[in-house]
Amino acid sequence: MANMFSTKGMYALRAMADLAVHDGWISLGDVSERQHISRKYLEQVISLMHKAGYVESLRGKGGGYRLTRKPEEYTLGEILRATEGNLAPASCLNCTNETLCPQMGSCTTVNIWRDLGKMTSSFLDSKTLADIAWHEGNIQAH
Repeated sequence: MANMFSTKGMYALRAMADLAVHDGWISLGDVSERQHISRKYLEQVISLMHKAGYVESLRGKGGGYRLTRKPEEYTLGEILRATEGNLAPASCLNCTNETLCPQMGSCTTVNIWRDLGKMTSSFLDSKTLADIAWHEGNIQAH
C-alpha cells in the first residue's frame, strides 16, 4: 500500500516544529543537522513553506528562517496541504467530473475514500504545530 503522505510533507512538519521550538532566526544548516534531513531537500521543503507565507527569511550573517505566526496558529492540515496539494487518500477524489473518472457515479468504494479523506482532514486540522513542537522541544531538551 502506498503512503498517504510524501517525505516532503513529513519533513515539512518536522522542520516547522524545529523552527517553533527555537527562538530567533534559525539557519537551515542547523535544522538540517537536528532533523537529519539533507540540506538540499530541506531547501525545497522550506521554499514551499515560504511560498505559503508560513515562514519568513533573512539573508546574511545572523539570518535564517522563522515562523510568521505562533505555533498554535498553524494546523498540521494546512502545512501538509502546502506540500502535498491536498489530503485526498485516493487519487480518484481529485477528479472534478465524470469525464476524468467515468467510474465515479457507479464506484462502490468512492464514498469510503471520501469519508476517510474527511476524517483525515478533520483530524489534521484539529492538531496544531504547537502539538508537535511541544514534543520536539521535549526531545531536544533530553
